[in-house]
Amino acid sequence: MKKSIIFYIICAVFACNSVFAQRVNLTKAAEAYEQFAYVDAIETYERIAAKGFRSQEMLQQLANAYYFRADYQNAARWYKELFNLNAQQAPAYFYRYAQSLKALENYPEADKMMSEFTVLSQKERRAQLSKERKDYLTEITRNSGSYEVKPLSINSPYSDYGAVFYKNRIVFTSARDTGGLSKRKDHWTGESFTNLYEAEITNMGEAINPVRFSANLSSKFHESTPTFTKDGSTIYFTRNNFHNHKRKTNKQQTTLLKIYRASYLNGEWTNIEELPFTSDEYSTAHPILTPSEDFLYFVSDMPGSIGKSDLYRVAINKDGSFGKPENLGDYINTEGKESFPFISQDNVLFFASDGYPGLGGLDMYASKINEDGSFSVPQNLSTPLNSPMDDFSFIMNPTTKHGYVSSNRSNGIGGDDIYLVHELRPLQFSCNQLISGIITDKETGKPMDGVKVSLLDNQFKVLKTVITQNDGNYLFEDLNCGDIYYVRAEKESYEIKEIPVTLPQENGTSNVPIKLDKKRIPVKVGDDLAKIFNIEMIYFDFNKYDIRPDAALDLSKIVDMMKEYPNMQVSIRTHTDSRGSKKYNERLSDNRAKSIMKWMTQQGIEAKRLIAKGYGESQLINKCADTVECTEEEHQLNRRSEFLIIQL
Repeated sequence: MKKSIIFYIICAVFACNSVFAQRVNLTKAAEAYEQFAYVDAIETYERIAAKGFRSQEMLQQLANAYYFRADYQNAARWYKELFNLNAQQAPAYFYRYAQSLKALENYPEADKMMSEFTVLSQKERRAQLSKERKDYLTEITRNSGSYEVKPLSINSPYSDYGAVFYKNRIVFTSARDTGGLSKRKDHWTGESFTNLYEAEITNMGEAINPVRFSANLSSKFHESTPTFTKDGSTIYFTRNNFHNHKRKTNKQQTTLLKIYRASYLNGEWTNIEELPFTSDEYSTAHPILTPSEDFLYFVSDMPGSIGKSDLYRVAINKDGSFGKPENLGDYINTEGKESFPFISQDNVLFFASDGYPGLGGLDMYASKINEDGSFSVPQNLSTPLNSPMDDFSFIMNPTTKHGYVSSNRSNGIGGDDIYLVHELRPLQFSCNQLISGIITDKETGKPMDGVKVSLLDNQFKVLKTVITQNDGNYLFEDLNCGDIYYVRAEKESYEIKEIPVTLPQENGTSNVPIKLDKKRIPVKVGDDLAKIFNIEMIYFDFNKYDIRPDAALDLSKIVDMMKEYPNMQVSIRTHTDSRGSKKYNERLSDNRAKSIMKWMTQQGIEAKRLIAKGYGESQLINKCADTVECTEEEHQLNRRSEFLIIQL
């Protein structure tokens, strides 16, 4: 008996020690994660996970650590574990999981995650772009084949990226180990800190004989992504916040990135200085000069940024001073990461982004800078230049048609590799479309005059309006290829009709004929106007009850009929499916019914002619009650609005 007691005491002590050790390891991993030491955090978390431990915070940080290191395969594995543990996550996790799945070319599952992200983040530009470009893979495939891509022979087993032109050479960034007693490692990447290297360029664009670029520019931390003036006298480059042998940190004790400038004097780089708009509290990085050298484009997360990193530009004055940095705005920047800008000789902005619908990770995009400073719709540079992994830091020589892009795509030999790019055909930015058509009476087939035809954008904002003449024709010109528009036709005593139009990515005219139905429809007491007008449901934004523009179009049909029948009275009844609590569903549906009634009275229908009530889940039309497993389509049958005629 005494031996048994001693045995259990020993086991309890070991158990306590095990729990204590686990807590210590979790704390250690979390601290490493907060300090961006992702290599250390991953090692500790993986060791804990191997023992069967799971928690939401641990899985979030483990998946994120892999994601931020661009190890999307392992990131996807741990995001899957996270969602299996708890499917209710912040929007960022849906987005990162989607990007990780794209890197594995699992686009169907990635699109499902993006659909969830879109619901949770409706006001984000990334969500809006996702809704607008549902056929993004088709579009990318259609634009493929503009480039040939092959790896350079100078790539090492370490990260090599960010090639730029310098005289008859390229200068690039590398974490390759060139020897020496001190081999300091970056705890984010697990590799040596990067330095600048240069290599000769052959007539075919191949790079050969790589050597260290300048010992004067090297520090104990990262140097990367330079840009040079045409005369070779000035360099701008990225470095950790380390200058004059002093390392600086932000309030969280993190050493961020800054852009530095140096001059070439007497055969060496000297007069190294940080640019005046940099800061200890935010990063600035990846500078690139415009061909005229009057602007410097760069990347930053400074206050006022839209996403994780935004593209900026700053004017360079003749005396070498700088203007005020300008954010390129939300036509280019998203809530994600925009980075690695390049400005071509013909004034095209190339940049990497993970905020647009793409193949996965960072993709390269191009946007024409117009004379007024505005930008054309960013185009995905497609395969083979882009891949499911990170593709970034693209440059091109307009004379030789040779350029370079960096990527961590599969089959590379290092973390990142540099690839030689040969341009096969130039990008087309002057893409223009027209929408034309004829409005006819559906019953007689005759052209209709006096029809008000409106062109709306994808947010249902009216852009242009025309009135048809005797021939019934209409025309809208100067439209953007690839954009989504709506054409709406209206005439008194006829049904309003609205046609969605997705314009192709090529010059031409899209023919959109419209046939209008006469409005008068025979009805009787007990009829449901929703069924008469084939309105499946009135759509509201998630958990809201404001009338959306697309819902207003359907409601206007009912308003018009009530105006045609001045004695008609209607009972507005809204229903939900069984998901959510009964009390919540009843309140939500009642608010939506009253919101519909309020909107209709604002359109001229007297309140006494309307009754509004929400029934929640009390009148299901199929088996899908609580605890019954149903498909999304079956649940949707219960989410309906009825407009019953109770008096004529």
